[in-house]
Amino acid sequence: MFLEIVTPEASIFRGEVESVTVPGVDGQFQMLNNHAPIVSLLQEGNVKIQGQLSFDEAYEDRFKSVDKTTSILPIQSGTIELNDNKIIILVD
Repeated sequence: MFLEIVTPEASIFRGEVESVTVPGVDGQFQMLNNHAPIVSLLQEGNVKIQGQLSFDEAYEDRFKSVDKTTSILPIQSGTIELNDNKIIILVD
């Protein structure tokens, strides 16, 4: 599935991923390929991204590597939309 992460300054990540776990306001949840459409608010926490990831050098320092296929992006709040295997996360 395709993931795009957008901040007020720029789009900091665009690429194919295997799964995304986010801190929803009602608890953490994970999205995999062919997940049902969803729109949700996000609270402070970590966005966990799994897959063969490649980050733009300008924004690489915002992500923390857990292992070869997992990275974490700390966020304050945000919104997520998933539809047709495309996830857009707007974060502060």
